Amino acid sequence: MTESPSSRVGPQPFAELDALSTEELRERAFELARDRRDAGFFWDVIQHLPNADEAASLDGAPNAIGNEVDEAVALWRQFTGHGYEESEPLLRAAFIDYLMRHSGR
Repeated sequence: MTESPSSRVGPQPFAELDALSTEELRERAFELARDRRDAGFFWDVIQHLPNADEAASLDGAPNAIGNEVDEAVALWRQFTGHGYEESEPLLRAAFIDYLMRHSGR
């Protein structure tokens, strides 16, 4: 049985998270952010993508959230088809930081 990020009790240790692949970190962080309805996390992550300029046309303002979390996830999927490229270290750090701060809450 696999534990989801939202079913964990307490924060996850850095070493445990750092041992995971970037894709596994992304999956866990995205699941947790979706559970928390944390659109801000998705917008922060998108800013680290190589094609982030294309996302500038989307309005991530808190008063305009609506279905933007789903749009952000769809945008992420589109952008990651190009790979993480030089953004991988920043993205890994963002995923690990998010999981450490918010898992178990």
